[in-house]
Amino acid sequence: MKKIAFQGEKGAFSEDAAYHYWGNNIIPIPCKYFRDVFELVTAGNADYGIIPVENSLTGSIHQNIDLLLEFDLSVIGEIILKIQHNLLTIKKVNLKEIREIYSHPQALQQCSEFLKTMKHCEIRSMDDTAGSARYIKKHQKNDSAAIASLRAGKEYGLQVIKKNIENNHQNFTRFLIVAKIPQIPVGNAKTSVIFSVKDVPGALFKALAVFALRDINLLKIESRPLQKGPWKYWFYLDFEGNIEEEKCKNAINHLQEITIFFKVLGSYLPGKVVE
Repeated sequence: MKKIAFQGEKGAFSEDAAYHYWGNNIIPIPCKYFRDVFELVTAGNADYGIIPVENSLTGSIHQNIDLLLEFDLSVIGEIILKIQHNLLTIKKVNLKEIREIYSHPQALQQCSEFLKTMKHCEIRSMDDTAGSARYIKKHQKNDSAAIASLRAGKEYGLQVIKKNIENNHQNFTRFLIVAKIPQIPVGNAKTSVIFSVKDVPGALFKALAVFALRDINLLKIESRPLQKGPWKYWFYLDFEGNIEEEKCKNAINHLQEITIFFKVLGSYLPGKVVE
């Protein structure tokens, strides 16, 4: 069975995404930090890692985009998971009986409208959503609740008091699959690259023009600060196409001629959306 590293406790959304991507025939490996995921895969102690890189409401997860640059791993797949937050407790209780609610700060923010109706509760921040579910179970906090996934509720034997309490039900997170060895797909694909350009007028325009000249559709571009000095940046870019396609090869070759740093993160099939 494949060993899959993910950040968070058992029952985390990343683990949920892993099961949707590979099915049940996997061995999930929980990690405390995102960096741990990259290190396990790099060392060969996990076959793959799964990391969130973008949320439809809150944008990019910059820490993981930076780690893609730092580590020599390849992106070989993606999956997009609908994020549904649920109120979990140790036993069935009335909402008025709950005194504390635990979850990750982002989940608390995404459920702020519901939390406004729970004014009698203290709101407690935790490192991750599944960790909050584990915490109330471990400490037998009968008057407390956690906001987490249904998988977390099942993992820790908790009761679902209220489902889908997020403010916006169009809440999706994009996860990337990383591995030591590139896996170039057959057929339509998307490709992720990282590059930096000289600090001169028109440099970024020229870099993007290599795609426009070949009718290659850009899906995402984002700047991130370089660590070599203030106000210097590298760019993360996703585009439609496979690096084995002639026009994509030509665009990449052209881009390498006008950049001072360039790295292909990987070509991979567009991810399915899991609702």
